[in-house]
Amino acid sequence: MAKVKEIVSYFEKQVPSDIKMDFDNVGLLAGTLNTDVKTALVALDISDEVIDEAIACGAQIILSHHPIFFDMKQVNDGSLSGKKVVKLLQNGISAFCQHTNLDRASGGVNDALAAKLSVTPAGTLEDLVTGDGTKYGIGRYGCLDNYIELEEFLIFVKSSLGTSGIRYHNAGKKVHKVAVCGGSGGEFVKRTAELGCDTLVTADVKYHQFLDAKELGVNLIDADHFCTENVVVPVLADMLKKGFPDVDVRISEKSVQTVQFF
Repeated sequence: MAKVKEIVSYFEKQVPSDIKMDFDNVGLLAGTLNTDVKTALVALDISDEVIDEAIACGAQIILSHHPIFFDMKQVNDGSLSGKKVVKLLQNGISAFCQHTNLDRASGGVNDALAAKLSVTPAGTLEDLVTGDGTKYGIGRYGCLDNYIELEEFLIFVKSSLGTSGIRYHNAGKKVHKVAVCGGSGGEFVKRTAELGCDTLVTADVKYHQFLDAKELGVNLIDADHFCTENVVVPVLADMLKKGFPDVDVRISEKSVQTVQFF
């Protein structure tokens, strides 16, 4: 039977923790290494609802993209994060989180987002080369099979990502060469223009970044943080099933888009 430490080791080889961003907190953030895993739950976030779901289905581990905490120094029930960690430990559930390392990794968040939007990747928006020469990167850019009107692409993005709403700037260009960045990627508007892309799909876009898009002539689409990253959850589930076929792998039904549009 698979143990928590074996699952952690398996993913470390495919999504190395040393390619994370400096601010990040990834890995086995709560739990016990030698616990046997019969059932695993995969979710974008470890919310209270997801923890209750894990308890209900008898899971021994939750695999998530977003860390359950970043810089917590005390584990007690006096904080929101602390309450969740205590609840996990009380119920024998480990929390294994892969965040910006999963953003950068081949086959991770950004490749999943590109695939979902029918973008054939040609490169990354920002490169990282490790000591052994392996190349990773944030974001992807590439082309659609055909040129399409922005309005048609907006409908496609909304449907494909299951988002309840989209914020966007229309630069008056058809969509063909597209940059994508799961989560907060408004900082890549200028890079998108430099690469000759007509469109950037990301989330958490700030006002001045919309202004930059207007001045640079870039179609800018904010399709929600959750929705641009939740595409990786089925990928993680498939990876886990492949490595540990005897584990009952479940995708969370309680990890859903928080932001709604009126």
